[in-house]
Amino acid sequence: MRVDATASRCTGCKLCQLACALHQFGENNPKKTAILITSDLLNTGHYRVAVCDQCGLCEELCPAGAVSKVDGAYVVDPEECTYCYICVNECPQGAMLVPSGKHTPVKCISCGDCVELCPTSALAMVE
Repeated sequence: MRVDATASRCTGCKLCQLACALHQFGENNPKKTAILITSDLLNTGHYRVAVCDQCGLCEELCPAGAVSKVDGAYVVDPEECTYCYICVNECPQGAMLVPSGKHTPVKCISCGDCVELCPTSALAMVE
């Protein structure tokens, strides 16, 4: 399972970012999230939603072997990560993020909390 986004439904409320930060870090802090909402209103009339599609490229590219698949989602092991940020720079979705105050990249782990909280159904769990 993975999170899928429909940008045309996103209102930019960022509740998904709060849900993610609470799940991943136990903090009500949208700067610590694994989902990125940016405005593309001038070009497309929509927000851009960057969320991991679980493609596995991060695992392939990680020279330290810090990324592995756990319970169907790729996760970064902070003990193994060397902060080279190859995964961040090469992520095709732009969904490998380095949260404020952290060094280790984070990404969506497909927990689904953001999907449950999204008021416009812009996010959905898919196979």
